[in-house]
This record gives sequence, C-alpha cells and structure tokens, in this order.
Amino acid sequence: MLFNLNINGQARSVEVEAGTPLLWVIRDELKLTGTKFGCGVASCGACTVHLNGSPILSCSFPIDSAAGNNITTIEGLQGEVAETVQLAWREKDVVQCGYCQSGQIMSAVDLLTRNSSPSDSDIDSAMSGNACRCATYVRIRDAIKLASQKLEA
Repeated sequence: MLFNLNINGQARSVEVEAGTPLLWVIRDELKLTGTKFGCGVASCGACTVHLNGSPILSCSFPIDSAAGNNITTIEGLQGEVAETVQLAWREKDVVQCGYCQSGQIMSAVDLLTRNSSPSDSDIDSAMSGNACRCATYVRIRDAIKLASQKLEA
C-alpha cells in the first residue's frame, strides 16, 4: 500500500504493508537510522519520535495511523529547545554507549517544550518510558536541568 508521510518537514511516499510499524518505515524504507530498535514492545523508548509534536513509540505505532501526520525523528529535530538539549547533553557528557540517546533526547525536548522549568519529579515522570542500559539517569536529569536553566536565561 502507498502511504504519504511528512517526515522531518519533507513529503515522502512509501510502499509498505498496512500495519507495518512506523519504526521499520523510518529505518528500512527511509534510511533514517537515528531512531533505534530496542525492545519492539514499546517499553524502552529507544524508538521515540514525535508525531504532531508529541512523543510516540514508533516500534508499536502502525504506519496507517502515522500517514498524513507530521513526524519528526532525531535527524529532523531542530529549534532552540532541541539545540539547547543537545548542547546540555554534550556538556554533561551524558552519552555512554549512546544507543538509547536519540529516544532520550526526543523525550527531553518534549518535556522542555511543555514545561521549561521541570522539577525532578516532572523529569522522572517524562523520562520514565526511556530505559538506559548504561544507567546514565543522573546525567540525563542533570542535562535536562542544565537545558532548562539555559532556556530560562
């Protein structure tokens, strides 16, 4: 079936079976490999992308539901919040293995877009769907706090 998508601000068409997870369309058909496959059951967050500005887990989100919507992957993430989060990630040396980081950043950008001054509880809640095998959670929280401070300055 032919599906028309808006990925990272670009109109794209893909020919895939109905029900194909958005993750596989992003990675295999569109060759945008920043979004990662982690668990395949929507419990780790490595596959987080934005659909119309809100985070979704693309491994369990069917292409049928994504068509016609605005999809942003880590490759297309831009703007002041995104740039500030990415800078804070580097300043706090968050990344260890890096596998989960695109999903972590997508969730952090969503949080700071909705709440520019999150509490620890807000951060923990917003990031609870993202697992990190290297356990860099303290550095992730510190980076989100730093980004928040920079955005408010």
